[in-house]
Amino acid sequence: MPELDPLRLCSAALHHKWRADSLGRRFSLSMFLVFALCLVTLIFTQRLASSSNINLTIGRTIQSWSTNEVELSNITVEIEEALEDQRALVAQEMKGYTYPAGKYNISARSLKDLVPELGGQPLRSLVLTTWRSGSTFLGDVLNSHPANFYHYEPLLDYEIVQIRGPPTSVDAMGRLENLLRCNYSNLADNYLEYGQDHTWLFTHNVRLWDQCQLHPHLCWLPQFLSPFCSLFPFQSLKTVRLRLKLIEQFLSDPTLNVRVLLLVRDPRGTMQSRRHREWCPGQPDCWDPAKLCADLTADYTTALHLADKYPNTFRAMRYEDLSLDPYTGVQQLFQFFGLDFHPQVKAFLDTHTKTNAGGVSSTFRNSKAAPFHWRQDLTFKEVRSIQRVCRPAMAAWGYLPAHNASHQNDLDPITKHFSLE
Repeated sequence: MPELDPLRLCSAALHHKWRADSLGRRFSLSMFLVFALCLVTLIFTQRLASSSNINLTIGRTIQSWSTNEVELSNITVEIEEALEDQRALVAQEMKGYTYPAGKYNISARSLKDLVPELGGQPLRSLVLTTWRSGSTFLGDVLNSHPANFYHYEPLLDYEIVQIRGPPTSVDAMGRLENLLRCNYSNLADNYLEYGQDHTWLFTHNVRLWDQCQLHPHLCWLPQFLSPFCSLFPFQSLKTVRLRLKLIEQFLSDPTLNVRVLLLVRDPRGTMQSRRHREWCPGQPDCWDPAKLCADLTADYTTALHLADKYPNTFRAMRYEDLSLDPYTGVQQLFQFFGLDFHPQVKAFLDTHTKTNAGGVSSTFRNSKAAPFHWRQDLTFKEVRSIQRVCRPAMAAWGYLPAHNASHQNDLDPITKHFSLE
């Protein structure tokens, strides 16, 4: 049955009424009444249609809200399940753990003392260096420790730049502090969004990534990440894009409870290693040895100050010293960080320091040979060019110059027993 058009009905009625009343004015009142009736009918019909559309819109919105509430409820339940699973895993990893109990200026005697969720204060370790200076290896050593939550290169989205001061440092330092405090609420628009397309930002954090495989839609949600991070008694963070002078604000904050290691490497070894990375050529902060060594010199001056002011929470170490004796070096570092030299850590060193395997980013290395490949891979002309702009930095950190090609091949390039004292 076709729809009735109120406007057409009114027009037809008016036409016929006009013809019927055309003989006299006595019917004018009737015509006015008919017209008024049609007008009221038309207005009422249009308002009814408009009201129906509004109700339909409201209905769809309510339905959407109801669906979101159901989804939110399901996500909340799944988050709690994932958190409960991880609590059990942390407890399992920490069975039989040797707590500091007063050693290393750390009073913790139980898991409760270290877990943020339980009101504890986690042990936080921060490794600061630059590209191709051994930090991936050291970060993985820390991550082999039980119940460690690893913030891997949280400034990765800043690309190939060194952050030396404002304005960039303000946002960068704020991000690092939020991560160390397990606060992901302000990180959705940059850090987390970037991580969705660059998953290696999270894959190095093996305990988090295991849960991401089971719950992929939770992996980038602050409402999951913040409480998940707060389950862990140990936090480690490493970055290659931040210079040392900025870190004092962390060391001066006792509520952060962070211990900072500056890891340095012979600039000749660093520059040789960077040649194998496609993202480095053409980037001044990575490709120019003068910039690298200016940073090394500035970091040395800052390191002297921090070592004197914060002797229990700041340390500097050369990558070469760690590589030549990784077991002793890691044991000393773990004492500094307040960590137990756990059997899991020793097992990692057993499998990652004796033979070469994998590509240029692999941490499976013959550790005694890895730092010194530059002596064979670089020509003396290249070495001389680096040394020309790096002499102050090399002298400060205890690296000896090569005098000619034959000397370069036989050179032991590091001074013994380096110390900031």
